Amino acid sequence: MSIKANWSYPTAIRFGAGRISEIADACAAAGIKKPLLVTDRGLASMAITTKTQDLLEDAGLGRAIFADVDPNPNEKNAEAGVKAYRDGGHDGVIAFGGGSGLDLGKLVAFLAGQTRPLWDFEDIGDWWTRADADAIAPIVAVPTTAGTGSEVGRASVITNSETAEKKIIFHPKFLPTVVICDPELTVGMPNFITAGTGLDAFAHCVEAYCSPHYHPMSQGIALEGMRLVKDYLPRAYAVGNDIEARAHMMSAAAMGATAFQKGLGAIHALSHPIGAIHHTHHGTTNAVCMPAVLQFNKPAIAGVIEKAARYLDIDGGFDGFCTYVDELNASLGIPKNLTALGIENPDIDRLVAGALRDPSTGGNPVEMTKENTRELLLACISYGDA
Repeated sequence: MSIKANWSYPTAIRFGAGRISEIADACAAAGIKKPLLVTDRGLASMAITTKTQDLLEDAGLGRAIFADVDPNPNEKNAEAGVKAYRDGGHDGVIAFGGGSGLDLGKLVAFLAGQTRPLWDFEDIGDWWTRADADAIAPIVAVPTTAGTGSEVGRASVITNSETAEKKIIFHPKFLPTVVICDPELTVGMPNFITAGTGLDAFAHCVEAYCSPHYHPMSQGIALEGMRLVKDYLPRAYAVGNDIEARAHMMSAAAMGATAFQKGLGAIHALSHPIGAIHHTHHGTTNAVCMPAVLQFNKPAIAGVIEKAARYLDIDGGFDGFCTYVDELNASLGIPKNLTALGIENPDIDRLVAGALRDPSTGGNPVEMTKENTRELLLACISYGDA
């Protein structure tokens, strides 16, 4: 099956196998003549990256790259990236990679023209209005995983290395001008990354769908995103070069990030401090936390999850959906709880405090308190144990 399309929602998206060949044209559409390609260390020397650099160089756009990006990017990476951008005289960014490369690339484009420090733009109230919007450089985003959906997001998740806290930096112009979604770029992902990123997309869709905020468009996108993950993540995991499955998972990732404009919840509120302190993979951590969070939210979400289960052809209503999630996680090699993920003797009070500070708490269907969040975290630590 050949899948190819051009979309302008939520931004201009060039979707289809082989469309990385359009990278120079995408830069032209964004008004970029001297791009800095920002990616992570692991991708820097891979064939998909060097091919992209070749395409840029052949088009007279140079082959500048910045790859000093940690798996959980931090302010030190941002400072180095901004320096590389300014020193190179660049006029735009190609954010290339998974969540870390995409988030840091967007942040470099944002910060390069600002005079205020990074943390002045945290997603609190109207802090985003502090930015000089005219100084934000254009961005072309190229995802190489199918999970975070950062390519269609208006924020970056950045770790404060001094406090080990994940912070959300927001501005509407974080949204890339052009996105290239080429499923061929995801074929080389290891199985555990396919699983973790795919379940990250699923978590985005589930939490957006369950959020009590009003956003019917996001509600529909989240529901269909869940279906795509259900139908195609097992295929992408089993056969890595299944381009149809890879394509649908790229759609699901973008849909999840579009949908969570409606809100996230306790899965992400827990996952952010856990990942910042224990350096776990974000999507995998989301997957580990999801079963306990579903039970935690049951009083508020049983009805809507029952409707989702019917749409997804899952028998058994809410309980059937929860059983499906457990079985999906197990089939993809996801640890059953945080202990199995390798988190031993965590500082419970610190994680609870971090979760309650996270902006995601505001979208959870059940109000999160110090007491019930502690109980939820303990459930995530031991979920599934006899």
